[in-house]
Amino acid sequence: MGNFIKEFKEFALKGNVMDMAVGVIIGGAFTGIVTAFTDDFITPILGLVGGAEFGGTLPLGNSGQALLWGHFVSSVVNFLIMAFILFCIVKAMNALVNLGKKKEEEKPAEDPDDIKLLKEMLAVMKEQDPEAAKRAEEKVKKE
Repeated sequence: MGNFIKEFKEFALKGNVMDMAVGVIIGGAFTGIVTAFTDDFITPILGLVGGAEFGGTLPLGNSGQALLWGHFVSSVVNFLIMAFILFCIVKAMNALVNLGKKKEEEKPAEDPDDIKLLKEMLAVMKEQDPEAAKRAEEKVKKE
């Protein structure tokens, strides 16, 4: 049981889980802002354009029931706003991640150990017998 708790603690305290928790909390708070924006700004503007009360209902016969089409359209607008904002955030994060990858790719690759060894051997050969080193370099260039 102790090992299970230890593993859960490691999992819960990983950066990804904590980042996700913060994202959920901020997303919940942001949803309230988007809902207020839609209800207080977008809905009245759409009501002016449509020429009718936007928060309207459509009665279903004499049953006293009604379709709340205005509330549904407001919810759809909320969803579209949230989806657009999340799309922009993900796009920006991907751009930042790709920016970091490009910088890593720009670094020249180190020579493998065998190439390093051959370069060292050529340097020693140049010191001891410059003519032999020159012939070796020319042979390598031909191949």
